[in-house]
Amino acid sequence: MADPVKKQKKLPLRLQDPFLEREQQKYAHPLPSREFILSLLEEQGVPLYPDELATMLSIEADEREFFDRRLMAMSRSGEVVINRKGAICAAQKLDLIKCRVSGHRDGYGFAMPEDGGGDLFLPEREMRKVMHGDTVMVEQAGTDRRGRREGRVVEVLERAFTRLVGRIYLERGVWYAVPEDKRVGQDILIEPGATHDAEHGQVVMLEFIEYPDAHRQAIARVVEVVGNYADPGMEIEIALRKHALPHEFDEAALEQARATPKKVRKKDIKGRVDLRDLPLVTIDGETARDFDDAVYAEQAGKGFRLVVAIADVSHYVQPGDALDQSALERGTSVYFPRRVIPMLPEALSNGICSLNPDVERLCMVCDMQINSKGVVKKYQFYPAVMRSHARLTYTKVWDWIQNGTDDPLLPQIQVLYSLFRKLLEQREKRGAIDFDTIETQMLFNEDGKIERIVPVVRNEAHRLIEECMLAANVCAADFIGKSGRKCLYRVHEGPSPEKLDNLRKFLALSGLTLGGDDKPTAKDYARLAEIIRQRPDAEMMQTMLLRSMQQAVYTPDNLGHFGLAYDAYTHFTSPIRRYPDLLVHRTIKAILRGEVYKPGKWAKLGEHCSMTERRADDASRDVESWLKTYYMRDKIGEVFTGKISAVTSFGLFVMLDDIHVEGLVHISELGKDYFHYQKELQLMVGEKSGMRYQLGDRVVIRVMRAELDTAQIDFALVQPEEEKPTPTRARRSASRKPTAPEGEGEAAAQAPRKPRQQKGEGQSTAASPAPRRRRSPRGRQGGAS
Repeated sequence: MADPVKKQKKLPLRLQDPFLEREQQKYAHPLPSREFILSLLEEQGVPLYPDELATMLSIEADEREFFDRRLMAMSRSGEVVINRKGAICAAQKLDLIKCRVSGHRDGYGFAMPEDGGGDLFLPEREMRKVMHGDTVMVEQAGTDRRGRREGRVVEVLERAFTRLVGRIYLERGVWYAVPEDKRVGQDILIEPGATHDAEHGQVVMLEFIEYPDAHRQAIARVVEVVGNYADPGMEIEIALRKHALPHEFDEAALEQARATPKKVRKKDIKGRVDLRDLPLVTIDGETARDFDDAVYAEQAGKGFRLVVAIADVSHYVQPGDALDQSALERGTSVYFPRRVIPMLPEALSNGICSLNPDVERLCMVCDMQINSKGVVKKYQFYPAVMRSHARLTYTKVWDWIQNGTDDPLLPQIQVLYSLFRKLLEQREKRGAIDFDTIETQMLFNEDGKIERIVPVVRNEAHRLIEECMLAANVCAADFIGKSGRKCLYRVHEGPSPEKLDNLRKFLALSGLTLGGDDKPTAKDYARLAEIIRQRPDAEMMQTMLLRSMQQAVYTPDNLGHFGLAYDAYTHFTSPIRRYPDLLVHRTIKAILRGEVYKPGKWAKLGEHCSMTERRADDASRDVESWLKTYYMRDKIGEVFTGKISAVTSFGLFVMLDDIHVEGLVHISELGKDYFHYQKELQLMVGEKSGMRYQLGDRVVIRVMRAELDTAQIDFALVQPEEEKPTPTRARRSASRKPTAPEGEGEAAAQAPRKPRQQKGEGQSTAASPAPRRRRSPRGRQGGAS
């Protein structure tokens, strides 16, 4: 009898692939699997040329093109590296790390490993080869003088940009562009004759022809002239392109929007619960135009019935159609001052999908029975048709609650308010975290310039609607979870061990402790927040609590919502402006029909939706920063009071009272001393003078500069004997506070600011200055919504 082992050895190498069966199921003409190619490379112990691999694996001539594509795909994914001689190397054999590049406006950068390991510092010479956002293979090349692991870029796997927005300049007959994204710290040469008739100093859209390497700059062509830098609304046009925000609907989506019915048809109502006589109302801000949600409440015995009706976008936007594809690409609506980039065309977002008053609309309903203690005992989901009985505002509803009215809707509003008070009791009992924050709003004059910046006054009508929406979102998560189906949960995890350790060290210095040992709960945070509420340093303490938290994300893995203290939470209530909500609606409908909704890989959808949310936030923050910088241009030399909102290795960020504008007091402005940054204490201390500057300290500053090119506002400290500021009233601000970037210590911060380069070094003339780069502490923040 033949030895089966010997028989296996006689098989051609290609047929020994342990993943052959899987490849045969996926492809009509299967190639050797990636895993088998890697194991072969590792077994050989030396790099192999593509021809050698093809011969060993019996690749036929008509297969060679597809085999080469697989090798290139493995190179892009970082599994193999193609060296300068064209040989294929197993990446693990080279001790290479797959990373994403994070650039810094001062020219250096960091390589952030995809496996979550510690970052590698990339000096300026390495950053010349790459650009911010690129995916690269890096090897450790020792440590720098500050003890940081230093990386060397071996190969660029994937470029982050094919296009980039910047300002174009003509210098000694040479056209070049300076990127608006200051993390791309390289000027880009313009191909001769490819300026698209742009003029010196204009904002343009670039398309790359060649990417940079160690020996040459990037080369691009101008594909769009956006306009002049000072044009009204240019800050938004730049942000849209800088963050690659889709802002124009393609013709297919617009055509579908035009073809969408303007009114609810009889056939649309079939199979739906008729709620047209139920006095549902919308309650939103004064400027709202798209109405996702309507509410109704009534007494039910000792408890309540709460009906939350949400616009049924999923009826009009079907999986895979043109509107769905554009909505997925956008992921979310983006809100700028005076302009919105909607997720759906206006015909839907403000038309047939918006729950406008006195018109029939299709909706998805969460109908809840809530007991006298504010606990949801029963709920059901169903599709319905409704008619909003009124478009109310937060201001009007709060006025009715406080002062009464003869409007027939008042009794329902009063029931809603009674229910809200019970839901609030449950929130407190649950231990959800509730911080004191104030949002700000820009008020513009007729010329489109900021007239003033004011806090947004939130009343209990805002919170009433929030609690109703939270209840519906929790029911949606529970309904989907019990069905065993997949969806995207809104997950907010507790603090990481490192952040928790830093927080505890900080609190210990103030005699405070956070309960929960190694795994504090939201209730532990809420208790501490209540303790510090009356302290004079409450704002500083709250900031540190916020910074210790992780960022909320969308994921199919239900890991709970730490900030809201829910075991399961999802987004159901805003399908007009958030794609995850649309996915949740489709999932619920499928469950009601006894079907399974399969949109693709849920994990990838979650990553994409989380990315689009961060992208929208970053773009909005850029525009807000630019507008505030413009607002401060005519306040140079004026004196203001404020609070230190962040302490970094290179200076202090100060948030001004009343006008809610933040600027930097650079370390060189603190005085003639060596100042040392103590990260765990959020403190800057003078070595000789002993001067201390800590998060939350009150200071008096003078506005020194407000540069539009960099959206940078610079302050200088004012000594008490110099000048007294105009008295201002301190307010707490909800602006995101910056954190110190990893790897930036006190040594680098002692140096004065990086000066402008002189003409001939790739910068613009003094008449049209190119952006000046500065150190920035902006980083990722925790988010609990």
